[in-house]
Amino acid sequence: MPGTHIYRVIFFNQGSVYEVYARQVMQGGLYGFIEVEGLLFNEKTKLVIDPGEDRLKQEFEGVQRFHIPMHAVIRVDEVEREGVPRITPQGEGGKVSAFPTPIYTKDPGKG
Repeated sequence: MPGTHIYRVIFFNQGSVYEVYARQVMQGGLYGFIEVEGLLFNEKTKLVIDPGEDRLKQEFEGVQRFHIPMHAVIRVDEVEREGVPRITPQGEGGKVSAFPTPIYTKDPGKG
């Protein structure tokens, strides 16, 4: 269907790396947050249940829109088709990790 976009959003959440697919991703009204709306789950294969995808479905059940802090976002990609959403422990996904930086810093002139 032309005109529809699918986004893959990968972000850190409580020590794990989440990969979800959504219809809309935008800068939200909350300063410093990414807004994700219209989550997509693979409904084609109802006979085989993926435990990771099932856990995500349960976690986001009833959620229409959610916000991710910008410092937790690893990447956002526009993709041709949706894949399998997953939760991966932070150490297993690869060698990418967030560089810890404070959002607000002290003014060096004030002790």
